[in-house]
Parts: sequence; C-alpha cells; structure tokens
Amino acid sequence: MKHLAVIFALMWFLGAADLSAQEPGLDTMTGKTVLVFTPHPDDELFGAGGTIALLNQRHNRVYIVIYTNDDKGSYDPEMSSQRLARIRKTEEEAAETVLGTPTENIQWMGYDDGMLEYAPQPKLVEEATAIIRRVRPDALLSIDPGNWYARWHKTDHRMAALNTLDALRAAEFWLYFPNQRLEQHLEPYAVPITYFYYTAPQEANYWVNIESVAQLKLEAATKHVSQFEPSIHKYRPDWNPSDLAGLKAELMSQQPKKDGHYVEAFRKAASFNEM
Repeated sequence: MKHLAVIFALMWFLGAADLSAQEPGLDTMTGKTVLVFTPHPDDELFGAGGTIALLNQRHNRVYIVIYTNDDKGSYDPEMSSQRLARIRKTEEEAAETVLGTPTENIQWMGYDDGMLEYAPQPKLVEEATAIIRRVRPDALLSIDPGNWYARWHKTDHRMAALNTLDALRAAEFWLYFPNQRLEQHLEPYAVPITYFYYTAPQEANYWVNIESVAQLKLEAATKHVSQFEPSIHKYRPDWNPSDLAGLKAELMSQQPKKDGHYVEAFRKAASFNEM
C-alpha cells in the first residue's frame, strides 16, 4: 500500500511538473487573461507594477481588483475620508494608465481602509469568488498570505491575502455559493497558476526581469502623490521638483536586483497545496 502511494505521488509530481513546463510564465505570457487582487490602490504597483506593464505590453488582458478605497492614510487635518478616497481613485487610475491597464479593467470592491477585517463574512469571500468565476483568469496575482508583512503590518493586507486564497479554493467547486451558478450563470473555475507578490525573500521562487520597464514603474509610482511626503501631511496634487527627484532616487534604491537586473519576486503556486 505504501509503495502504491509513493508511485501515485510520483506520477502526480511528474504530471504537475510537465504541466508547469508547458505553461507560459509571467515574463513570456501573451494573449492571456491575468487577474490581480490588491488590498489598497498602490500595493499591486509596488509588488508587481513592472510585471503588469510587461503583461500589458505583450497584449494580455490585465484586470485589477482593489479591496479598499484607501480613505484613511493621511495626516492632513483638513483632509476628509470622502475626499481622500476620490484622490486615491484618481491616482490609481493614472498609475495603471501608465502601466497600460485600461481604466475599465479596474474594479473597486469599495471597503473602507482598515475595515476589511470587519467586512461581513462570508460575503467578502463570495464577492471575490464571483470575480474569479467571471474573469476566469489564466493566472492570478495576489499579496502573499505567508509573508510577515501581510500577517502583522496591516489588517487589510492580512485579510485581502487570506480572503483571496479562500476565494481561489471556493471558485473551483460549484457548491460554494451555488447561487452564482444558478442565478448569475457563473460556472466553477480552477485558476491554473497563482503568483504571490510581497513574498518573503527566502520563499520567492520566480523572478520577473523588469529592467526594460523599471522607469515606467517609477513613473507610475509618482502618480500616487498623496501617498508620499510632503503631500501625506499637507495635501498638494503635484510635486516640488526636489521632492520628486528624492522620491525617485529612494524608490530605485529599494527596487530588488537579481543578476544585476531589476526584478520583481514572486512565490509561484501551481496547486492549492502549494499556497
């Protein structure tokens, strides 16, 4: 019996390895559909902005799903949540436009910043599951649920990571939220491959060379004016040239490199057990 289990496990491994070898990676994918989940407007940029730019350049259909409206992160005493949400939406659309993502491909789930953990369950999973079943992506990108930053730094990061993981699982089986099939005609769907960004360096197993689009990623980052000094303390919609130069230098110094090239690191998972 033990020998049979070993044989079956080996057969599964060889089959999975063969399937993985046949699938195009993020850096070679063309004509595919890619779905990106992000806790806030900007996380997908800092974690995978260069990769998103490359995917768009190679004629893939990229869809961005943003859990929160990021309406709390300002020290400006004259700022309101409603105004900040509008600012962040405008900045996000401008940044994704630089990366080549059409504005109509950006979906806002509309939860308040810092409140995702208190969103009604299982409604949040159901919403993300419906998006996966509707888009039916060839690849999905999401924040890594295993990274220390996701676990401890922000509740939205932690919740978005785990919720997306739950939705990935639920999307496969029609008995999860059967109303989606019966009423919305959304059939079950198993995502073939998942790439987690913001992954721990020791857990990264896939790197995308973004050397050719590093400046494009940098330009997109500068669209998020309200996220940085001095605008985060006293909002202004534009940049002082010296502040802008300092930000660009800082961001480029923080961009990871591998073999002398700018890269973005991911944890690639081809099956649910690897997630």
